[in-house]
Amino acid sequence: MQRVRDGARWMLRLDEGQDLFATLAAFATEESIRAGVVVSGIGMLRRATLGYWNGREYSPMELKVPHELVALHGSIAVVDGAPSIHLHASVSGPEHQTVSGHVMQATIGILGEIYVETFPNRTFGRPMNESVGLRGLDLEPGPQP
Repeated sequence: MQRVRDGARWMLRLDEGQDLFATLAAFATEESIRAGVVVSGIGMLRRATLGYWNGREYSPMELKVPHELVALHGSIAVVDGAPSIHLHASVSGPEHQTVSGHVMQATIGILGEIYVETFPNRTFGRPMNESVGLRGLDLEPGPQP
C-alpha cells in the first residue's frame, strides 16, 4: 500500500490481493487514526461479500468474479482499543450491473484508490445498539484508554 498525507486528508493506494479491512485497520493503527471517514474509493475487487441488513441479520451476497469498485464510503472508529472499519460499496460486474451493500469482506484486484479524511483530535466509538443488534457510530464516546 502507498499512502500520502496532506493535513487530515489521506490518499491510499491498495494493491492486488490486499484484504480491504486488514489493510485499512493496519493503516489506522500505524497512523494512530481513531476517527475518520472513508470519503470515496474506486478500483477493482477480486472478490467480495456484500450484505443487506434485513432487520435481524445481514443477508450476504458473495461476488465470485472481479467487480469494478465504483463507490466506497464508510467510517473508522475504535472498539476495545482497535480500529473498527464500517464500509458500504457499489460495485459493477461483467454484465455492467451494479450491486451495493454493507461490505462484509473484500480483496483488492489490481488496485484500490481510497480517500480518507481524519479527525486528529477525536475518537469515534462504535457501541452495540442492542435494540437493533448492530454497532452504531458514536461521535462523542467520552474518554478512551
